[in-house]
Amino acid sequence: MNSEEFLEVVRKENETALSRLGSSKSLYAATNGEMDADEVFRAAADSEHAAARTFEGWADDEDDTDASELFAGIADVENDHYERVSGKVDDHDVGDVPALHEYLRGLDDTTARLGGFVGRTLASEKSKKQMTGFFTGQADPMTAQLFRDLKGDLGDQLDDTLALLGERCDSDEDWETAKEAAEGAITAAYEEYTDSLESMGVNPKPVC
Repeated sequence: MNSEEFLEVVRKENETALSRLGSSKSLYAATNGEMDADEVFRAAADSEHAAARTFEGWADDEDDTDASELFAGIADVENDHYERVSGKVDDHDVGDVPALHEYLRGLDDTTARLGGFVGRTLASEKSKKQMTGFFTGQADPMTAQLFRDLKGDLGDQLDDTLALLGERCDSDEDWETAKEAAEGAITAAYEEYTDSLESMGVNPKPVC
């Protein structure tokens, strides 16, 4: 297997979860049903803050120098994202750590972290797309472009991570470790999505 094949397998085997995370219900779940601009910004800020802290932690305790540098660079980008998004709301109070990042913070193997990052990015791309669409619908093209730019940064991070993953995976076992972590990250995001909707009496399964 190579990194391109790995990405294709992860997408295919998690197609249903990723499709539902990319539905309009995902933003409803993230904002606890409060579909207004301030709540979307708060949800985005919580996500960016959690990401920055997760990848800072990985960079600090990672033994693989290349991986540590990669994670540190990603953390810097996520900190920038947080500043850009949190600046849109007054006095942002950081919320609970998303389930996705709780999962990621439990990974301590380099290969698993790289794989988990791939899963996180595939899930996060879906939420960024929904946020872009939300502000497009609000006739706010500048903010829509902000989230489009954030999604573009995710693409760059994914490319860099896949490149390093390809260098670090020397066996089928390595690729399996990475795949399990990627699927674990997507599952964590998906289960939080379904739990949130079900708590509001909304059926999470139909894609809308």
